[in-house]
Amino acid sequence: MRKFAQKDVRNVAIVAHQGVGKTSLAEACLFSAKATTRLGATDNESSTFDYEPEEKRRRLTISSAYGHFEWKKRHFTILDTPGEKDFFPDTRNCLVVADAAVIVVSAPHGVEIMTERLAGYAEDLKVPRVVFVTKMDRERANFETCLADIHKTIGFVDGKEVPRTVALQMPMGQAETFEGVVDLLSLKAYKYAVDGSGTATAIDVPAAMKDAVAAARSAVIERIAEADDKLIEKYLEGGDLSEDEINQGLQKAIATGLVIPVLCGSGSKNVGVAQLVDLIATSFPSPGDRATLAGRAADGADVERARSESDPMSALVFKTLDSAVGKLSVMRIFSGVLKSDSDLYNATRKSKERIGQLNLMLGSKLEPTDEAGAGDIIAVAKLKETQTGDTLVVDDKHVVTYPLIEAPPPVISYAIHAKSKGDEDKIGAALHRLCEEDFTLRVTRDEQTKEMLLSGLGQVHVETHAEKLKRKFKVDVDLTVPKVPYKETCKGKAEGEGKHKKQSGGRGQFGVCYLRVEPMPRSGGFEYVDAIVGGSIPRQFIPSVEKGIVKRMADGVIAGYPVVDVRVTCFDGKYHDVDSSDIAFQIAGRKGFQAVFKQAKPCLLEPIVSMEITVPEQFMGDIIGDLSSRRGKVAGYETVGKSSVIKATVPLSKVQRYAADLRSMTSGQGGFTMHWSHNEEVPPDEAHKIVAAYKGEEEEEDE
Repeated sequence: MRKFAQKDVRNVAIVAHQGVGKTSLAEACLFSAKATTRLGATDNESSTFDYEPEEKRRRLTISSAYGHFEWKKRHFTILDTPGEKDFFPDTRNCLVVADAAVIVVSAPHGVEIMTERLAGYAEDLKVPRVVFVTKMDRERANFETCLADIHKTIGFVDGKEVPRTVALQMPMGQAETFEGVVDLLSLKAYKYAVDGSGTATAIDVPAAMKDAVAAARSAVIERIAEADDKLIEKYLEGGDLSEDEINQGLQKAIATGLVIPVLCGSGSKNVGVAQLVDLIATSFPSPGDRATLAGRAADGADVERARSESDPMSALVFKTLDSAVGKLSVMRIFSGVLKSDSDLYNATRKSKERIGQLNLMLGSKLEPTDEAGAGDIIAVAKLKETQTGDTLVVDDKHVVTYPLIEAPPPVISYAIHAKSKGDEDKIGAALHRLCEEDFTLRVTRDEQTKEMLLSGLGQVHVETHAEKLKRKFKVDVDLTVPKVPYKETCKGKAEGEGKHKKQSGGRGQFGVCYLRVEPMPRSGGFEYVDAIVGGSIPRQFIPSVEKGIVKRMADGVIAGYPVVDVRVTCFDGKYHDVDSSDIAFQIAGRKGFQAVFKQAKPCLLEPIVSMEITVPEQFMGDIIGDLSSRRGKVAGYETVGKSSVIKATVPLSKVQRYAADLRSMTSGQGGFTMHWSHNEEVPPDEAHKIVAAYKGEEEEEDE
């Protein structure tokens, strides 16, 4: 039997900017519920959630992690998510499967840019939210200033300031004087011990705060009453609302998004955490209370699936982990009931899967459970074909697929090389395992440069996976800046001869072709025109000329890069009845193209990328100036909340390390997307350097 009814399940994603204190808060939740025996911390490497060596070394949440506990007869699953922008798709996936989001804000720093963006994700997904202002015990902590910032950034709809964010608490002191919180609804004050135990003593509201508390409580109740017509009517007529009416109004206001409660405390000191968990347990909706889920039927038609145990089983795999027991698929059950040792159908891949033991997760630990139902988050080991984003259903007669976030395009690529020749054969299989675990990672091979590229969402993203290669798969690699895939083309028109004549006794080699080279429109490709008349080149050798030209184009002429966007016309030639051959005309074609191309005003083309760069407003001027220094062209910008979004086109060669540069310029608060746009001529001075470098390499090879 399932231990907890659906109405008693709570799935909570904790989200915020990197370094705000998400993991400290998640650890305090586990400790307060006695799911762990000590208050874990990232700084001393005792965290339940940040258990990977890369996370411990960097003091950074790299991958979402999960913990569960019981609180007042409710079963909680906490999803501790990354706040570093390189790992945002993982965080968004957690919001897809969560029924509540705790948005963590640092009292000394206010709402930071990534926190604002994540709050927007939660808004889009209609996930009920609560804001927890943490670090109230730190220097420069100011609740009122922080609350005003929260109102402006998180409490708005359609760009208009609507103060949906409502403080349900007031702090008793702040910074070095912070000692507890006052609950505005119950009018109780809680003074906390300073030892991290979470022990609180209920006391009377301090006399100095009574007037402010009374005024704040009146405003809160009015906001809660607005969620229900009957309550607001009673309130406006001067009637007092009962405790039950206040609680019911709060539940409705939270579920509909009309109110986003704001609480305060300290995650690292375990202050105010119990009140946060209490609020979610009593006032947030259960999985079954939320709206039906949109999906697609087998025929592609839109379908709604109720989040009910009575509906056929369906589950979404939102995370894949490479664990001690092998590949681990973490899934949220949206409908129905699932038992261990069951046969399921992968609706995404149209294949059968055998489910073994179901597990709950507590950090890296797995705790077996026999049965799970709608609303539960579980992990299953060793599914054969299932990947992140797949939907599992009971059978092929009850097919539904749920949408998951699409992987964003990579913004940075590194050429990856095994340090040891013995590891070259292992690197492919190891990278495949990493890509299974992280669906945003890309491994490709550049056909032009012949390099294997590891691409991701930022420098930290790629580097941590390189570290995992060494730790998990014993494959040590070097990451280098990829070669830029320049191209060669021409701007003018020229004609000339290609001749190959060789006589060394016996049958010789002879072939002559006359070629015309001219430019094609950009991205026009290659066109070969046969204009031979009168049999000056026998028909069987005309394709040989083209073959030689194509081979020369692939190797480049002026700098060793492939030639593109040219038309080559073969309009005359000479042959010998005995000495002419296929290979002779191939060589003539190569020589002729090389000679004529050099006379047709050759030039280099470079890849240009389109970029959207999102930064706090105060950095906009610096970023635009920096883009100009990189030969970038700014197409425009717009303001979104506290951020500026700059659109520009920039040469790829100038932004291959942009992820690290942007992090440095914005103190880690900037982000960007990038994709190939077009090829454009390299400026003469830059082209001269590239050609000179190529000639230098040729000379070294000749020596």
